[in-house]
Amino acid sequence: MAVDSGGRHGGTVIEAERRISRRAAFFDVDETLISAKSMFAFLRYWCARNGDDGSGYRKKADELRRIAASGRPRAEGNRLYYRNFAGARAGDVLAAGREWYAAYRARPDAFVDAAQAALERHRAAGDLIVLVSGSFAACLSPLAEDVGADTVLCTEPVVSENGLYTGEVRVAMIGEAKKDAVLATIDGAGLEGASCFAYGDHVSDADMLNAVGNPVVVGGDPALGRIAADRGWPVLPSAGAPRRTGRCAAGMR
Repeated sequence: MAVDSGGRHGGTVIEAERRISRRAAFFDVDETLISAKSMFAFLRYWCARNGDDGSGYRKKADELRRIAASGRPRAEGNRLYYRNFAGARAGDVLAAGREWYAAYRARPDAFVDAAQAALERHRAAGDLIVLVSGSFAACLSPLAEDVGADTVLCTEPVVSENGLYTGEVRVAMIGEAKKDAVLATIDGAGLEGASCFAYGDHVSDADMLNAVGNPVVVGGDPALGRIAADRGWPVLPSAGAPRRTGRCAAGMR
């Protein structure tokens, strides 16, 4: 799997094998395709891996939740999250991400069952599978390999010349940035947006969902649910389930 660190709109574009597709299916990740918030789950894992007794993680997570609750833009919280990795070697974080995912995918509720079933149907139909997330390659690369995604559009942390995260990001893949990345992918692949699908769970995904002809809401976010009801968008349940198929992450390289 190749990583294009100069992806459109500043987001990382992680590409698997290419195939000729007539349409694409775009999946938000956290609480849409997987049941957890990958960024929080991985931050807890990273802190513990580096000797934290849990108190350090709670302090960091509480700060991020305070920003979210304050009504400030989600992109602001997304940027703050990556400052937790300032000074960390990118290779170490990527390796830890694979360890985290190998353990996470074994949970009995790791995936949103309706969404993973939809992804499998799209893949069987030959559709381009694209993950779109404010998370980053450490969490998303092993997931993309596991589910057979073709492309990942995500937040790209800045890496210094000596291979360390600076704590900054190029673009936070949140809200309108998701929409821009989806439209660029549709255009670059020569697809018709009206035939494409998108799946999201939060009102911040509304711009992305509006960018395609077949938007699908996952779960019960009230604000997004009102939009779905007004526009007649289908809504899938968010019940968790084990990973149905896929390669064992422990065996991935």
